[in-house]
Amino acid sequence: MYGKGILKGLGVTLKRFADTYLDDIKWLGKRYYTAEGIAHRSSKDARGIFTIQYPEEKLPLPEEFRFIPFLVYDEGENGEKEIRCTSCGICAKVCPPQCIWITRTSDPKTGRPVPAPAEFYIDVDVCMNCGLCAEYCPFDAIKMDHDYELASYDRMATNIFDKERLMKSAAYYAEIRPINNTREEEARKAKEAAKAAKAAARANKAA
Repeated sequence: MYGKGILKGLGVTLKRFADTYLDDIKWLGKRYYTAEGIAHRSSKDARGIFTIQYPEEKLPLPEEFRFIPFLVYDEGENGEKEIRCTSCGICAKVCPPQCIWITRTSDPKTGRPVPAPAEFYIDVDVCMNCGLCAEYCPFDAIKMDHDYELASYDRMATNIFDKERLMKSAAYYAEIRPINNTREEEARKAKEAAKAAKAAARANKAA
């Protein structure tokens, strides 16, 4: 029979259309704009139309999701920002598209370099989000962000991030990557304990 395939296809569309409303009735209005509704529509048990109503709804991001890099700073006792970056330049060297530019701070009296960046720029339109800068950074000073909503009309005005725009707190990093942060903090504490033990051993030997 001619047109049988077309009728089958229309039947699939009609079934999905009906399932959407049946699922809506089953969930009593809680299928949209709730965390449970988003999780249900993302699962294999979803029926009917299960797209996310972006931007009102957003899928939860996995911890390893990576987008534009950011610079991590620790908060001092008086609330000052203590940036971890030492402007060593490793991130700029390993960056495949070469979208990172760093200017090291110099002591105004001696002219010697200071381990802190005077300027730090990332062209987010060139960045390929590979994460090599974060992987190679020896000071855990640069990490990959979860913020992907960066659309703009003027890339030269908004999409070349400077140091101030790139800086985010260690607390923010712990919030978006709790597992990685816990692992890094444990490794950092173990390293400090080993260093303290080594210093104590040298002191005892000298005594």
